[in-house]
Amino acid sequence: MIRRAEPGDVPAVVDLVYGLAEYEKARHECTLTTEQLHTALFGPNPAVFAHVALVDGTVAGCAIWFLNFSTWDGVHGIYLEDLYVTPAARGTGLGRALLAVLAHEAHSHGYSRVSWSVLTWNTPSIGFYESLGAQVQDDWVGYRLSGPALTALAATTGSRR
Repeated sequence: MIRRAEPGDVPAVVDLVYGLAEYEKARHECTLTTEQLHTALFGPNPAVFAHVALVDGTVAGCAIWFLNFSTWDGVHGIYLEDLYVTPAARGTGLGRALLAVLAHEAHSHGYSRVSWSVLTWNTPSIGFYESLGAQVQDDWVGYRLSGPALTALAATTGSRR
């Protein structure tokens, strides 16, 4: 069963995020708290959304996403931040079901796309995504500004704000 996340799911979803961070060999970079995710999903102005996959009433997978906007298409799209299914539930169709729900969400709202990133070494996920018809965007290179570099650039705004 796939459904929108509910407040009571937040601790399980946080655990899944940490499971994903461990899988991606970056557990030390993950600092998400239950309070942060609860506020992001259910606070006064949520800008993050989530679906959960349940197996026997237990959260076994999640898709955490937000809206982006395509200036070329002139409409929103969905950016899938995290898709994770527990190792015990992999191969049961939960990942595909979560992506199908996001595709339905996009289609029913007139959004033009569902996009995400995957680590280049994650060949099982790449094979899975390609089996669904997803196309690699290898003309694009992802960039991230964070930590000290983000702080340093932010400090240069001075009176231009």
